[in-house]
Amino acid sequence: MRTTIGVMLAVLITPLAQAELIDDIADRGELRIAVQADNSPYAFKENDHLSGFEIDFGQALAKELDLRAEFIEAPAAEVLPGVEAGKYDIALTPSSESPKGDGPLDVSLPFGEKQLVIPFQKDNPAFESAVNNALQRLKDNGRTAELEQKWFKGVPETASGQ
Repeated sequence: MRTTIGVMLAVLITPLAQAELIDDIADRGELRIAVQADNSPYAFKENDHLSGFEIDFGQALAKELDLRAEFIEAPAAEVLPGVEAGKYDIALTPSSESPKGDGPLDVSLPFGEKQLVIPFQKDNPAFESAVNNALQRLKDNGRTAELEQKWFKGVPETASGQ
């Protein structure tokens, strides 16, 4: 009997946990994006303001999700643990540096010529679907290519961290 109740509770609680991230973000009305402010051309400080590909792309992604973008500066070692802990909703990372599917985070589909991915808390299929759909819209309307051209034109692979 205890096992049956435990299984029933797990089945009932799991969908609620999966919807939690997207609900929290929608309630806040903003997408918290972790950035490394010393990672040009991805993100860097210019006249005390954040600038770079991640900033422009994060704003475009948040707009596609009907949210505001909030950028939070974080050291490289704290970005993925911060996403896992819920301190940040997402980060933008090259797919070569991204967490693997069997780890503590899930990731979006790769996007753009740089094959970036967006890590987020594991087991949030509604959020994953929303992000992947927004990424597809940004690709289809040319915004992804436009931002890559703006920030990566003439940047050698080694200079962009890959």
